[in-house]
Amino acid sequence: MRIAITGGIGSGKSFVCRRLEARGIRVYDCDAAAKRLMRTSGQLILSLTELVGEGVYKDGVLQKKVLAEFLLASEENKQAVNDIVHPAVASDFEASGYEWLESAILFDSGFNRRVHFDYVICVSAPVEVRIARVMHRDGISRDKAQEWIDSQQSQEEVVALSDFELINDGERDIDKQIDYFIKHIIKK
Repeated sequence: MRIAITGGIGSGKSFVCRRLEARGIRVYDCDAAAKRLMRTSGQLILSLTELVGEGVYKDGVLQKKVLAEFLLASEENKQAVNDIVHPAVASDFEASGYEWLESAILFDSGFNRRVHFDYVICVSAPVEVRIARVMHRDGISRDKAQEWIDSQQSQEEVVALSDFELINDGERDIDKQIDYFIKHIIKK
């Protein structure tokens, strides 16, 4: 069985994944895998350099700011990067032996069309909570946090496309929601 966990930036996906890992469930982290592959895969490095330009790598090190500026410049740029990175991540996941996967942009990247999932869980949170989390975590301005949130598919769309929603608003018990999912959905 394959289960994907998704949700926008600042929703608390990583927190949910840590709670799953405390239960002995290993979760494949797409962001970490993408970063690893962008550092180590010669083909990805070549493709990104051809797309973004020589400045995206300096002395073999990915220049995150250059890549982020390219991604935010247009929807076409974001899609072009996704078309390079996500097939490599999908292949890596399929070879990994993991059943659970965490991806912030599962639907808007088309990752869900590359890999079949039996269930998709969306982790959601109110937009103000998400903004505060991103500002605190990344040390960025409110406007920059909002820009990142706005660059992703809307939370309402992601919830509608998912099979299950975990509400991570800081008030509801996330462990009870996880337990319900595991007991009533997976164990059937």
